[in-house]
Amino acid sequence: MSAVGLKVLTDLEHGGRWTSLSGGGREWLWHRDEPRRAGAAPGDEFADAGGLEECFPTISGTPDHGEVWARPWSRRADGAAVVTTERYELTRTLTEAAGAVVADYRLTADPGFGFIWAAHALLDLSEQARIVVPAGVSTTVFDDADPIATGPWPAPAGTRLDLLGASDGSATAATLATAEVTIADGPDRLTLRLEADAEPISTALWRNLEGWPEGAPYRSVGIEPMLGRAFDLAKAGRDAQARVPASGEMVWRLSVWAERE
Repeated sequence: MSAVGLKVLTDLEHGGRWTSLSGGGREWLWHRDEPRRAGAAPGDEFADAGGLEECFPTISGTPDHGEVWARPWSRRADGAAVVTTERYELTRTLTEAAGAVVADYRLTADPGFGFIWAAHALLDLSEQARIVVPAGVSTTVFDDADPIATGPWPAPAGTRLDLLGASDGSATAATLATAEVTIADGPDRLTLRLEADAEPISTALWRNLEGWPEGAPYRSVGIEPMLGRAFDLAKAGRDAQARVPASGEMVWRLSVWAERE
């Protein structure tokens, strides 16, 4: 395998969204036409245009996909992007180092502030793509943000989740108890790794093979490094959400890199 340098583009005005993650002649982020995305405001129903959306302080629930995806972010003098509300300040510094894209996050909030964060990355993958995670990793399948089954990867509820295949009308949301996931698609590999001093660290999977939304389904696959192990903060127990420590500050790092055979 040889390393492939990645480049990232973002749109700070529209939620700090990652609009491109490319390298080796390939665009990794999936997109769809969604006219509501450009005018989205806090509290709006999620407008799914693809790319990578910053979901915080929840994924599902209220507000839909969190608060910050629909807020404008600003650029600080040091290059960091920042979004601020009355309850918290979230900053993100993006760098490209040795071909990898590294996102460093810093959250400032009251001690004990509970949240779920996810890098909601929707990927442009073929039907032959595989999700590579060590066998046996604990995986929980959800239905409408409620956990319905927990078991070992890759088939916690009897259906293999690591293989994408042709669209079959299914849609599965799950959390994996792992900090690193690799996607193998033909000769290409993309790896996402999350590092943090706090728990819980997970990876969310959205395996939508034209099973959602009802009435107008489309295909989308999300690999989402996350702090937390639930989708809806309002339904997450204390052990399923991240919490700001006594210092009032929390940091974490997302690294993304690509390789080719």
